[in-house]
Amino acid sequence: MIDTILPATGDAVRIGISGAPGAGKSTFIEAFGMLEVERGRRVAVLAVDPSSRVSGGSILGDKTRMDRLAREPDAFIRPSPAGTTLGGIARRSREVLLLCEAAGFDLVLVETVGVGQSELAVADMTDLFVLLVSPGTGDELQGIKRGIMELADLVVVTKADGDLADAANRSVADHRRALRLLRSPRDGLEPTALAVSSTTGDGIVDVADRIDHDHDVLARSGALLANRAEQHRSWFWTEITAGVTTMLHTDPVLAARLSDAEAAVVDHRRSPASAARELLADLFASPPTS
Repeated sequence: MIDTILPATGDAVRIGISGAPGAGKSTFIEAFGMLEVERGRRVAVLAVDPSSRVSGGSILGDKTRMDRLAREPDAFIRPSPAGTTLGGIARRSREVLLLCEAAGFDLVLVETVGVGQSELAVADMTDLFVLLVSPGTGDELQGIKRGIMELADLVVVTKADGDLADAANRSVADHRRALRLLRSPRDGLEPTALAVSSTTGDGIVDVADRIDHDHDVLARSGALLANRAEQHRSWFWTEITAGVTTMLHTDPVLAARLSDAEAAVVDHRRSPASAARELLADLFASPPTS
């Protein structure tokens, strides 16, 4: 089915949004999404919720947190559980993104869990990566990993109103200095930081205009198509890896060999590398039985 719709994909602006819990991702996305709907765009939000390591369940409460946007006819919100997928991105999120484009959505926002490798995963499937941070939590820069800052095309400091307004402005200045030190221009883009108040709407227009500007720069330079081509290559290898893992666990004969090899590694009878090589050799020497 995905192959059939491919000619109808590729026209949407793909934005990744991440941030630590409490940074105000859902509130920001609703304010930003409502603005884009008012500007005549159709907006899709793919929100990935963390899954419990104990029960495997997820709350999937994004539609509740984005009540106004969820009621908009030109908006679509799809919460998905991260499951056990490395990086906190549901395995089929990329396919859902393409389906949204084929359905005519102009803007696709991918909200990540905001932990671990989720930032790298979402950056590998979107055009621009937006990192949300909240002010007033001490030295904010000390709490942000350098790798995340190097991924960010735009840092948005949230909650820039009331008692936190001054702290937010200081945080913007700090992040702008940090971005100049940590991040070289990518494809002609100069990463920066902006302050917003998602509750009052202040700064939301500036963020939307900046995203449009940066996306236009990528499109005009040819970097947009080049980046997406590399993302599709990465997606291909992700599917290869996931497919091999699935075959090893679901095919009865291979699953038995996998269990034996794992036991040999745990008992120190085989090294992990040699056991893995032998298992892969078995996998490709004979086709799966199922």
